[in-house]
Amino acid sequence: MTKNPPFVPKISWQQELAEAFTTIEALCAFLELDPKNLPISEQAAKQFALKVPKSFAENMHKNDPDDPLLLQVLPIHDETLAYPGFNDDPVGDVMATRENHILHKYQGRVLMINTGTCAINCRYCFRRNFPYADYQLGRQKQNRAIDYIRNDPSITEVIFSGGDPLLLSDSRLAELIKQLNTIEHLTRIRIHSRIPIVLPSRITNELIETLNSARPSVTIVVHCNHANEIDPSVESACGKLKQAGIMLFNQTVLLKNINDNAAELCRLSESLFRIGIVPYYLHCLDKATGTGHFDVSEAETLRLYETMQKNLPGYLVPKLVREIAGKPYKQLVNR
Repeated sequence: MTKNPPFVPKISWQQELAEAFTTIEALCAFLELDPKNLPISEQAAKQFALKVPKSFAENMHKNDPDDPLLLQVLPIHDETLAYPGFNDDPVGDVMATRENHILHKYQGRVLMINTGTCAINCRYCFRRNFPYADYQLGRQKQNRAIDYIRNDPSITEVIFSGGDPLLLSDSRLAELIKQLNTIEHLTRIRIHSRIPIVLPSRITNELIETLNSARPSVTIVVHCNHANEIDPSVESACGKLKQAGIMLFNQTVLLKNINDNAAELCRLSESLFRIGIVPYYLHCLDKATGTGHFDVSEAETLRLYETMQKNLPGYLVPKLVREIAGKPYKQLVNR
């Protein structure tokens, strides 16, 4: 079978990020949509800014107000409505933060908020209301976090999160990895990132060299919600990571009117596996303020999941989970 040639970005990832769509008008013009015909909310955009890399927008269908990728990023009126049970810290991140600004929710692993910035602002984000100014790790806070990990031999895994940790510069990542390399009881580094999907130009040879400098094994958990997000540039970026020996998993959020369709969820699992990514989690929506319109009922969720189980081999069926604040692990959702 002939492999696709490596994808070569036309511009640097930094330039692409700088040229991301940040206004509703510019995004709609690119997609040949009239903003007057969309349920857009300027208030929602002020509360949580619009940000969309062009490479992601290019996978949207033009002149289609119901495009599943567009619906993930467009600020709409429903975000301003109050939904019962939704709050600013739905998974208990603030409650789990230690004095040294590290999140220690689960046995054996800790999470670092490396940055508050993402390449794309997903409207369903569970951290859209998170007080990043208080919790993200600058260099001084990072040193205290390293000391916390070093002094607790039960910690075997560190999770880089954010925001998106792959927006850190190569030098900043290299510095962090160098510090973690000195902690003997640390065996794994896990990176949660949407970057390989929404800004694949960031996956450079220099970044891979930086990740390969880690003594602990490196795993990247990407975040892809719809098969339309996967294009040749995404496939090339993930191929580079796989060739470097980095394991790739995916977590998907179940979203109303976006991927709450069994056929689409099956297509996503097949598409992910084709490019070397293991379907890992299918998340029920975290109930963050401003996201209630994305919620799928539990009855419908279970119906969709059963259909997936009937139509996919077991290794392509992600675990259906819900995160509940204060629980020691993610909760499996079943009948």
